[in-house]
Amino acid sequence: MSIKIMVVDEHKILREGLATLIAKQPDMEIVGEAADGREALDLLEKNTPDMILMDVTMPNLNGIEATRKIKSKRPEIEIIALSLHSDRRFVLGMIGAGASGYLIKQCTFDELVLAINTVMAGKKYLSPEISNILVEEYVRKDSQKKAIIDSKLTSREREILQLLAEGKNTKEIASNLSISVKTVEAHSRHLKRKLKTNSVAELTKIAIKEGLTSL
Repeated sequence: MSIKIMVVDEHKILREGLATLIAKQPDMEIVGEAADGREALDLLEKNTPDMILMDVTMPNLNGIEATRKIKSKRPEIEIIALSLHSDRRFVLGMIGAGASGYLIKQCTFDELVLAINTVMAGKKYLSPEISNILVEEYVRKDSQKKAIIDSKLTSREREILQLLAEGKNTKEIASNLSISVKTVEAHSRHLKRKLKTNSVAELTKIAIKEGLTSL
């Protein structure tokens, strides 16, 4: 069965060129073309594509907002961003809105076909430049989260958090760190207050998430 595709781009020559190339694929067909996000939403009232190739910067309704609206109403429709822009703001905007892929318009048609098939198989597809942006963003956010935890907890509290997560009781922690049981209990209370939990199980989850232990 053919993959039904809609092309959304403000440039008519690009839309028509893509439509012509896609129509030549034995397992793909074009079911609509739109010049902006608003027009794409209107077309969805008449057409049911499996996938939309979506430009990012368009008049009337940009690709990010159009993607967000489409995914909220029709989550089964896959969307691949096809844009001139590899700017971090546009990439994160489209992925955050629900796009399953992001390609730069300088890509080859073969790569576009690969992206379409990959996404239709239930996977994500990002061009190499875009992958780098997302990896950098993940590292940046991860560093920020660790910085928040590091700023909240003292070195001793992080030690005790790890030992609690590893199943040590209060006496074992006191012996391990050569401190009194009362001191361990005080640190434990501070940990729970700072991390807003009364549960050792929750503390364990936090310790694992923050990389303090691999349990």
